[in-house]
Amino acid sequence: MNNILNISLKGLLSAILFLLSFSISYSQKKSSNDSIDYKVESLLKKMTLEEKVGQMNQYNGFWDVTGPTPKEGNAKQKYEHLKKGLVGSVLNVEGTTNVRKLQEIVVKESRLGIPLLFGFDVIHGHKTLSPIPLGESASWDLAAIEKSARAAAVEASAVGINWTFAPMVDISRDARWGRVMEGAGEDPYLGSKIGIARVHGFQGEDLSAPTSIVACAKHFAGYGFVEAGREYNSVDVGTSTLYNIILPSFKAAVDNGVGTVMNAFNILNGVPSTGNKFLLREILKSKWGFKGFVVSDWGSIGEMVDHGFAKNIKETAEIAANAGSDMDMESYAYITYLKQLVEEGKVDAKVIDDAVRRILRIKFKLGLFDNPYKYCDTKREQEIINHPDRASVLEMAKKSIVLLKNENNLLPLNINQQNIAVIGSLANDKNSPLGNWRFGAKDSSAISFLEGLNKYTTNYKYAKGTDLTTGKTVFPLELNINETDTSQFAEAVNLAKNSGVVLMVLGEHGFQSGEGRSRTKLGLPGVQQQLLEAVYKVNKNIVLVLMNGRPLALPWAAEHVPSIVEAWQLGTETGDAIAQVLFGDYNPSGKLPITFPRSVGQCPIFYNHYHTGRASAKSKDEVFYSHYTDESVSPLYPFGYGLSYTKFQYSNLTIDASDAMHIKVKATITNTGKREGEEVAQLYIHQKVASVVRPVKELKGFQKFSLSPNESKEITFTLTDAELGFYNNEGKYVVEPGEFDVMIGTNSQEGLMGTFTRK
Repeated sequence: MNNILNISLKGLLSAILFLLSFSISYSQKKSSNDSIDYKVESLLKKMTLEEKVGQMNQYNGFWDVTGPTPKEGNAKQKYEHLKKGLVGSVLNVEGTTNVRKLQEIVVKESRLGIPLLFGFDVIHGHKTLSPIPLGESASWDLAAIEKSARAAAVEASAVGINWTFAPMVDISRDARWGRVMEGAGEDPYLGSKIGIARVHGFQGEDLSAPTSIVACAKHFAGYGFVEAGREYNSVDVGTSTLYNIILPSFKAAVDNGVGTVMNAFNILNGVPSTGNKFLLREILKSKWGFKGFVVSDWGSIGEMVDHGFAKNIKETAEIAANAGSDMDMESYAYITYLKQLVEEGKVDAKVIDDAVRRILRIKFKLGLFDNPYKYCDTKREQEIINHPDRASVLEMAKKSIVLLKNENNLLPLNINQQNIAVIGSLANDKNSPLGNWRFGAKDSSAISFLEGLNKYTTNYKYAKGTDLTTGKTVFPLELNINETDTSQFAEAVNLAKNSGVVLMVLGEHGFQSGEGRSRTKLGLPGVQQQLLEAVYKVNKNIVLVLMNGRPLALPWAAEHVPSIVEAWQLGTETGDAIAQVLFGDYNPSGKLPITFPRSVGQCPIFYNHYHTGRASAKSKDEVFYSHYTDESVSPLYPFGYGLSYTKFQYSNLTIDASDAMHIKVKATITNTGKREGEEVAQLYIHQKVASVVRPVKELKGFQKFSLSPNESKEITFTLTDAELGFYNNEGKYVVEPGEFDVMIGTNSQEGLMGTFTRK
């Protein structure tokens, strides 16, 4: 009895201590938040209207701060604004010396000494580059993606940057749009998970830590749906697409504490996103409870004049501020007119206070008021930049590679392979593999394909075959693609004729994708397709290594070339990553985050489309159904697709729907090959009948794991209301009873099928 009493007392004491500890922790956290809010309100009361408007103003870096101060013109005006505290943030300034000089101006010379935010496009690394975001997304490895963003934050913070304009969480289904390279592909579920990983990576566990930088979810909203895949074009989507495809990745970022959100350039329902009160006030700030601030994209406030939504710049300032855009990037609209608009009663002073409150809160959370120079540690800058985290960048690059085809097990290559031919100008290129959005990196700093190959073998000969470009290839100038010169074909063909295996490295230049890089042709640029076919005529033993920033339409290669490796633009460690995959030291495990079309005429093409009233022919002579007369409707490679050097078998699908709130779906996956490998098991559902028509398939779960030869693993997915529901056309999340198809498989087209009913 005494023993029982002692155990009970100990349990009670433990419970009391736990509750006390939790209460103290919660109280400290609440106190910390209250403290920041108190500081924000105290500072806000001291600010003049002009100073408040200044916090809503962002300028691009406008002069060499190590040189003489501006004496005239626009630069002089900006300099004077810094001294008066009329600038809240600057962008495109890096380096601890430069950052400190600007920070000292506002801290020491302005009346209130409010520190600046320093923004930069840290998209897939800073000095050291990981793969382009679309490539990283092919890893389906959330831990690796978060680690990649963390490495980028560590480097960027070391050079004075405390705010990145990433991640881009736009969902896009159109390979013609150049900015598909900057996102996570076509699926809202995968895109949301990857967006969360990147936000966590950039911001870390504690935003006040010196290695944390503020993330920015962009572009809100609809930018990935520009018509015809043409950059800066109009967007016209239905409410179901808006609520179920476009918005979920933004909500996921907001729910996971993203500090800032960036406006989109496009219109939505005839209203520019930058001045869209429905998006910014009603959804983002009210319905979702977003506490951070909204920044315009470059000049997007002023561009409302070009849209025909405002008469002049003054009116754009009024519209944008009232709609909920808190900071003006390079339109000069707020700094020029916002004070006057408040005085005229066209913008409520409360609108200004709300915006400034949000901006100041981020600055306090970063710890800039405690130490404005916390990102200006020159010693740390030298240490980090001279000792980058190359290991994690290499690991990310390997995980991003997707094996698209491997007939007759041509890959992996034997280390003793003789008579290797390497063909393609990209094989010896150290610049293009860096991809776009690499402003902080040094040109030509990538490990080239040939440099990676040299670490395995020197038993190869190289021929360029053709130059991909002619003239300059410096951003943002247009690239001059070689469309005619085949003079180097003969050397390449002759080399291939006398070789055992041909490694052809073809694709896009790194600046052919990205912002402003829309294309109407999705084949191999220039004369590369001609080169590929010429080599194939004399040697069919080809491994095609693709370097590209978007899906390419390569039906000829898919039909003829035995092995195809999708290597994207892998960044700094490109050559080593590809070589390790080709020689089998790393078994490829990547899966496509976006559909590859057979033809550009299929675009936009995506897996989660709807059934139509005439989805298939009723007879072989049927004409009146949804199809093309000159091409299949099926993709070249579907969403979620990717091979391995081993084989995975799926079996034993079981579904337990006895608990409607927690439906269990299980399957067994077995490695039936001879190599250890990683698989990404994917779960898809389809509600057969609903009040809003559901897509034919929707990704609702995935698991990545490694299996040794002959090893099996039972995996379990749990479907709850979060996976089974959808948004109706009023934006309300609903979960409806009904019959569901479910599939667990290796990609969006292959897997085990089952059915359950949710009551």
